Amino acid sequence: MGRVALVTGGTRGIGEAICKALQQKGYSVIANYAGNDAAAAEFSERTGIPVVKFDVSDFEATKLQIKQIEDDYGPLDILVNNAGITRDRTLHRMDPNQWKQVIETNLGSCFNTCHAVINGMRERKFGRIVNIGSINGQAGQYGQVNYAAAKSGIHGFTKALAQEGAAFGITVNAVAPGYIDTDMVRAVPADVLTKIIAGIPVGRLGQPYDIARTVVFLVSEDAGFITGSTISVNGGQHMY
Repeated sequence: MGRVALVTGGTRGIGEAICKALQQKGYSVIANYAGNDAAAAEFSERTGIPVVKFDVSDFEATKLQIKQIEDDYGPLDILVNNAGITRDRTLHRMDPNQWKQVIETNLGSCFNTCHAVINGMRERKFGRIVNIGSINGQAGQYGQVNYAAAKSGIHGFTKALAQEGAAFGITVNAVAPGYIDTDMVRAVPADVLTKIIAGIPVGRLGQPYDIARTVVFLVSEDAGFITGSTISVNGGQHMY
């Protein structure tokens, strides 16, 4: 059995692609999900990847469930923080709950999951943490002050935790996807999506496996000298 990996938000879209790519490389993968029991059951049956339901924005629930995962499957050496939601509104129309939900799910979850695994990684002198950020956390986006703030926070969180983990063999990196061909992006009106694609130099949306392949590299032994980095996978849409 390979190293044990947990992928949050792992049963759909980018998360599913990450789970399957890690599985293909021989890792023992567990997928977290939050709400859609039917979709999670279908994913698990189709892939053979076990699923565990818990709310990553809940500190105590996350701590409890990660302990149970480690009891059942072994120590977690790999953590991919992919879970995320959107509650898009311009600031003057956004209510406090829409702000808090996105901050707590997208950014707070990174604290919750990392807090639950970091001591074990330090003791074993090995760990791979990959946090999924966003192009909109780098460049901002109209109507997404909550989402952009959370994703930008992930990039800073990554750099700080990387410094704390480096002496213990723990690497912490982020991947910042651009516009990826997922259900969320397909829901964008066609005329808007056409304009988005026109602004991507490579001329297409990204595919979930473009992100998954990047994650697979970052958790590998070959990436042991890479930490505190944010890797942009966006087709050249935003460069800095």
